[in-house]
Amino acid sequence: MSDSEKTGEMSDGLQVELFHPDSDREPGDTNIQKWGFDIHPVVFPVALALIAVFIAVTIVLGDSASAAYSWLFSFIGENFGWFYLLAANIFIVVLLYFAFGKFGNIKIGGVEAEKEFSDFSWMAMLFSAGMGIGLMFFSVLEPVFYTTSVPGFWGAEAGTGAAASAAMAQTFFHWGLHPWAIYGLVGLGLAFFSFNRGLPLTFRSIFWPLLGDRIYGWPGHLIDLVTVFATLFGLATSLGLGVAQVNSGLSYVLGDILSVASVPTGTVPQILLIAFITGIATMSVAAGLDGGVKRLSTLNLYLMFTLLGFLLIVGPTVFIFGTWIDGLGAYIGNVAELGLFRGAMAAGGGTVTAWTVFYWGWWIAWSPFVGMFIARISKGRTVREFVLGVMFLPSLFSTLWLSAFGGSALASALPNNGVGGSAVAGYDATGVVGAYNEMGYGAFETLGMFVMLDQYPLGAITASLATLLVITFFVTSSDSGSLVIDHLTSGGKHDVPKTQRIFWAVTEGGVAAVLLWGGGLGALQTAAITTGLPFAVILCLMCYTVYLGLSNEYQILESEEFADRIQDMTDADDVEIVTSGDEMVTDVQGDDTVSGD
Repeated sequence: MSDSEKTGEMSDGLQVELFHPDSDREPGDTNIQKWGFDIHPVVFPVALALIAVFIAVTIVLGDSASAAYSWLFSFIGENFGWFYLLAANIFIVVLLYFAFGKFGNIKIGGVEAEKEFSDFSWMAMLFSAGMGIGLMFFSVLEPVFYTTSVPGFWGAEAGTGAAASAAMAQTFFHWGLHPWAIYGLVGLGLAFFSFNRGLPLTFRSIFWPLLGDRIYGWPGHLIDLVTVFATLFGLATSLGLGVAQVNSGLSYVLGDILSVASVPTGTVPQILLIAFITGIATMSVAAGLDGGVKRLSTLNLYLMFTLLGFLLIVGPTVFIFGTWIDGLGAYIGNVAELGLFRGAMAAGGGTVTAWTVFYWGWWIAWSPFVGMFIARISKGRTVREFVLGVMFLPSLFSTLWLSAFGGSALASALPNNGVGGSAVAGYDATGVVGAYNEMGYGAFETLGMFVMLDQYPLGAITASLATLLVITFFVTSSDSGSLVIDHLTSGGKHDVPKTQRIFWAVTEGGVAAVLLWGGGLGALQTAAITTGLPFAVILCLMCYTVYLGLSNEYQILESEEFADRIQDMTDADDVEIVTSGDEMVTDVQGDDTVSGD
């Protein structure tokens, strides 16, 4: 078995050996193996049929598709926005309880489990999978938009320093703790039930405490089908945003900056770009987790550091860090109120519906994909280490990234106002905000990043680097998503055939292309928020099932039977037993223990 196939393999440690669920089922034991595929006999064909129906309806609707998608987006946002907000806050509270309560020292994979990746590789992969394309798309657009159209929650005057501070805090809110809590909850549940209980790495396994062997029947099938749809359409949203930005970036760099070529923009060029980049993604996904995804994810991180470092050096450095601190202060001071603000009794409800509810639906739709991917690479980490790593570090990096790009965009619009002082006094007063006012939201949506970079030295180089970064994010999102959908449609098997991985990579690109053609970016956003709604209900129920699982694990680690087995290991082999303050066994280390890389 190759390294990529071993990664994320189910644990066979003490917990699984002694306390495996009373079942003789194996992952994928009813699968159909034919024509290079290894598929679940229900989930795969039903998911494929429903996807085909959705695509057909989009094509049949034609010009009416866009209007239909807009209506559905508004309906869900206005009527179910409150539920999205409440659910996201519940997920944060639950995760923090797991991390800082008695479950914090429980190790994913059991006490014998070892880390399969270094901390750096782990962070690179989870961050690249989490929201890379979105950060590239919205890091300039969102702060500029909020500065000129201040959310009602803040009550600031547009175009002022107070508006800029509110804009950064609102942006941090959308990209900070709440999305990563959603990812973390899903990842923790999947990792625990797969690695500590030996169950298939599919969403149905999380509901073992409630369903038992019925997870292998229609209740489990329905859970995995909803998961497939949430993953597919959440991913299609990101791919659509990414390809729109790549298209605009190529046109702006080659045409407006370098004047060497005229690159057309619009739906047809974007569909062609999807086809091209999907081709690259299929080659990456065929190479597997270690050969493709890990290397590209690490490359992503290096490219991000390069672009971020350059902007910190040549941009308004003092203003960027001041923006970061101001934004963090406003965000931390208002995060609880922001998290529960619907705008039902005050101004600001429009922002919540159009932005916050969309984001929460998007993150929830993405959570099976990102959560399963995080779960697969997180074996050997404690619950506390997992939660802190997933929730806080990516959130902190996201705020710095948003401050660098958003702050650089806002700097020229705020000279000598006490926010940036003399550090920004010399910048063009029209700048990026002026470009936004001139271009309008629609054009600036995909061009904002490149307009901002062109304000600083080496604009052609940095804009080209940004375009490359979006492409690599596109590829890593596509191939990571393909691996996840493979798990779901193969009954939780880890070593799915390359043919199947390639099939889903192509399907993801096709869905994104059809949605772009049928309704543009609005269709993609609607697909994400719609599939996220039923999945949010599943996530709320999952909070309870993960609690039941961790509680059972805690009892296992404190049981006499487990203590006897540990003692037998100590007597028979040269091993070191690590315990927490309450003498609960948390780690077993032998002479051959080697950290992953």
